Amino acid sequence: MEGYEKLGYMALNVSDVARSRDFYHKQVGLQPSGEAEGIAFLRCSEDHHNLSLHAGGPPGLKRAGFEMKSAAALDQLGARLAAEGIAVSEVPADERKLLGLGRAFRIAEPHTGATYEFYDHMRQWGGQPFQPTVAKIQRLGHFVLKVPDFDGACRFHTEVLGFRVSDMIDGTICFMRCHPNPYHHGVGLGRANEVLLHHVNFMVTEVDDIGRGISRFNKAQVPIVNGPGRHPPSGSMFLYYLDPDGITVEYSFGMEEFPAEGARKPRVMEPIKASIDYWDSFLDPRKATVGAIERIAAE
Repeated sequence: MEGYEKLGYMALNVSDVARSRDFYHKQVGLQPSGEAEGIAFLRCSEDHHNLSLHAGGPPGLKRAGFEMKSAAALDQLGARLAAEGIAVSEVPADERKLLGLGRAFRIAEPHTGATYEFYDHMRQWGGQPFQPTVAKIQRLGHFVLKVPDFDGACRFHTEVLGFRVSDMIDGTICFMRCHPNPYHHGVGLGRANEVLLHHVNFMVTEVDDIGRGISRFNKAQVPIVNGPGRHPPSGSMFLYYLDPDGITVEYSFGMEEFPAEGARKPRVMEPIKASIDYWDSFLDPRKATVGAIERIAAE
């Protein structure tokens, strides 16, 4: 299988689209790329969008979109999902046009109910290239889900979706890359008593983006809920903060990259706090407490 190009975009449900659009533009540093049918689009790349904001429903994850390497890779994944008894729903043409997508289908991830979308390409932005502002954002990095059926979810993501484990914190967290995309993780799963979006990540270009972010967030009274710190699994420096609805967002700087072939074996780390953060940094209990998962049946 050719596999994945990248985690392409995240769709979030928010209580006030205009307020959240301004936050992700002015505080996070994404560039607005249009509005249609009550949806606000923002980008941090040449893509039509990397974040979409939707009104309605409890704040949290509406869906996650993955770009495949090719139409053939999309077909291969669809056939494998169907063989596993997973319902595959084609995205209607009018919605694909709205989202700037080529061929696309969606599934309900069976262990979390999260909507995953897979597509062969997204329309490129036809205007100016992405221009960093308050932070030099490199890309949409990853997201992490809380899941009670941790073992089953890890098996589905690796054995059916074809993600590759980069590292594990024994029995508690699984970090997976969207192979052959090189970055340490595009998706993370954490063992929990509830299903929830843990956080959404944007990778920044320099450590100063994190330092300036701390000052900017403090001035704007944006709650910082963890960090700055450093993750031992990926080597990333991190800062977690809350959006206007309390959804947790992360900046990270630096991340291990893997070759497509001949990558090192996954490490299994001890399930202690030091395996998450070298620096034993500040942690606010509001981190990762808001992030409802919208189910396909509710759309």
